Amino acid sequence: MPKVFDWDGYRFHFYANEGDPREPAHIHIARPGTEAKFWLYPEVELAYNRGLDARMIRRLHDVVVERRSQLMEAWNEFFA
Repeated sequence: MPKVFDWDGYRFHFYANEGDPREPAHIHIARPGTEAKFWLYPEVELAYNRGLDARMIRRLHDVVVERRSQLMEAWNEFFA
C-alpha cells in the first residue's frame, strides 16, 4: 500500500493491486475508522465516503486538488 503523504492525521495512499483491469487514477484517504476515495482524472471527484462528515470531505477535496500533480506523479511512477 504505497503511501504518498500524510496530512492532518490522514494517510493518502493507493493499493498496489488496483483491480484487473486497473481502475483509473485515484487516491484513498484514511484514518482509523474512516476512508474516502477520490478520482484524480479528468476532475477531482469523490468516489466514496465511509464515515467522514461533509466538512472534512470538502477539506480533503481541497487538499487533493492542491496536490493533484504530486498524486498523479506518484500514481504514474508506481504503475509504470
